[in-house]
Amino acid sequence: MLTKYAEEKGWEVGEIYVDDGWSGTNFNRPAFQRMMQDIQDKKINLVIVKDLSRLGRNYLEVGRLTDETLPRLGCRFVALNDSVDSILGDNDMMVYRNLFNEFYSKDTSKKVRAVKQACMKQGKYLGTYAPLGYRKDPINKHRLIVDEQSAPIVRRIFALRCQGLGIRQS
Repeated sequence: MLTKYAEEKGWEVGEIYVDDGWSGTNFNRPAFQRMMQDIQDKKINLVIVKDLSRLGRNYLEVGRLTDETLPRLGCRFVALNDSVDSILGDNDMMVYRNLFNEFYSKDTSKKVRAVKQACMKQGKYLGTYAPLGYRKDPINKHRLIVDEQSAPIVRRIFALRCQGLGIRQS
């Protein structure tokens, strides 16, 4: 969508910066840091994002970026779905959108924590991988079952520990 928009405007797409898997509340994202360096090095003079939340979800940091840092560095900013274009200067609603993006992020975080706590209280396993000696139940991913193939190794480790042997002893 953004590449097509840039092409329609006749703008050259220098690079696409993607930080999949990183929270927008974190401004130490690798691609974001690389983009900021490219702006400082005058390699790019325009940043286009789908919406403000894609730039970041901390309203103070996003405000500082869009109102101070990017203009000082001579970089135009466009948030396509939010109808923000720094060259037009009519971005009064941007403050509120940034604030709501931060609230949304915090609210989502609280909900995720609540779900995880509820699962833990129910004894559900939440890890991505099963520990040595176990495997995830194919029917219920929140339940561990003994892995008969690796369980003897774990039993041997526990037996050695019960004999007083530590990690550095054989």
